[in-house]
Amino acid sequence: MYSVVDIAGINSISERILSNAAAAVAGMAKVAVPERAGAKPLVGASMFGVTTPCVTKARERLEELGYEVLVFHQTGTGGQSMEELARAGFVTAMLDVTTTELCDELVGGVLPAHPKRLEVAGELGLPQVVSLGALDMVNFGPIETVPERFRGRNLYKHNPTITLMRTTPEECAELGRRIARKLNGAKGPTALFVPLRGVSVIAVEGQVFYDPAADEALFQALRENVDRSKAEMHELDMDVNDERFALAMANRLHELCSVSRQGRETLGRDGR
Repeated sequence: MYSVVDIAGINSISERILSNAAAAVAGMAKVAVPERAGAKPLVGASMFGVTTPCVTKARERLEELGYEVLVFHQTGTGGQSMEELARAGFVTAMLDVTTTELCDELVGGVLPAHPKRLEVAGELGLPQVVSLGALDMVNFGPIETVPERFRGRNLYKHNPTITLMRTTPEECAELGRRIARKLNGAKGPTALFVPLRGVSVIAVEGQVFYDPAADEALFQALRENVDRSKAEMHELDMDVNDERFALAMANRLHELCSVSRQGRETLGRDGR
């Protein structure tokens, strides 16, 4: 609690501030947060504006299947918050549709991933379904803030405060290799879903970030580097926001969660 004035004795202001602080501590000590009856398993889902239709449909499907879905906007802190909740034991599975923060980390955008992004669920052995949402873009502020070295690139003025830059084939290939390395380290059931017709709403044919060469570089790097014994790889001939793509991911995550739960129950019965 902000003290307002320096802590140098008691005066009419500090007396009130410190009294409020003491009352707050006393109140928190007395109140027990009740456990929610019939609490549902929590799924962390990653979303950006350009993957909203996908995450919304997948969330609705998972809710039908009995899960509670927490959606995290991928702004750098969003991915970190999602994974910290998993590390703290709250989130029990990941629907990591939107891995776009990795682009900003690689290229130097304003919404970079934490260095451990896309590794926490794997380290914890949590079921995870991962996709390539918004790997077509790096984020900057107003267009005049884009670094000079990028001024000749494919830039899209999303609004007066946000400028997006299309990732190149070289950057996409490196993103594929990084994602593969992270998924190859997973200890739990992992599935990667690849949307062959576009990784965001503006990366499909006819849109500003449509770039088949960049997409193919991403897909090929994944094909060459994902260890299929550690992570499934599903290539679907549709874009990330296709309703069928969203349902396929949600249904597969449910299957992975069911298998994981059965494995834990077997371990408990056998005492091993």
